[in-house]
Amino acid sequence: MPSFQFRNILGFTVTSLFLAAASTSFAQEIEKPDAPKPQILEARAESNSAKTSADPQASFAHQAAYQPISGTERVRWVLKSTFGPKSLLVGTFTEGIDTARNSPEEYGPHWDGFGKRYGIRLSGVAASNTIEASLGAIWGEDPRYARSENPEFKKRIGHVFVMAFAARNREGELKPAYARYIAIPGSNFLSNTWRVESESHASDAMARSAYSILGKIAGNAWHEFWPDLKQKVFKK
Repeated sequence: MPSFQFRNILGFTVTSLFLAAASTSFAQEIEKPDAPKPQILEARAESNSAKTSADPQASFAHQAAYQPISGTERVRWVLKSTFGPKSLLVGTFTEGIDTARNSPEEYGPHWDGFGKRYGIRLSGVAASNTIEASLGAIWGEDPRYARSENPEFKKRIGHVFVMAFAARNREGELKPAYARYIAIPGSNFLSNTWRVESESHASDAMARSAYSILGKIAGNAWHEFWPDLKQKVFKK
């Protein structure tokens, strides 16, 4: 891959993170809830109480004490989702496999090829996360994963899949994750502009989008079950 493509990738990644940071003040303004009146608070409390008494497991994804995500938290989510240990390790694993398979062949099967593949993946991840966090700020979509409140294993598995396609709004209710629907295919089609020709077709972008959704489901499962597993494994 020519050196100018590396500069483009690096520049795009830095620009994406800058845009995420710049969206902080904007998100804080549009997500600042109006102070609810005492009557409204009382009505909400009565409504939540009625729902709980009628069906304790009615909405395991709904959280009564939900706090909307702030602009600063959005930036932290982008940084952690892009440069966090889990993301970096996954990239090492997937790009290591592609390097061993020499796929695509233009990058080569050695360390130089691994570096090119890793850099391209990282720029795509940064673009997807930034688009999702920034667009979500407009209508209050929370990109963070919310663990299930239902103790049943089947319900928790279902929640893992649901949260791959849904996100909480400002009230903590699950709604379609429209920003994610735009971010995943959008970033994959965008990355076609700096990929080699053999993997820069529309079908390639669609395939990467499908893999991104599978990766989202796997990441949700990690967030859902790893805290419990860690507690059991490292329990003194």
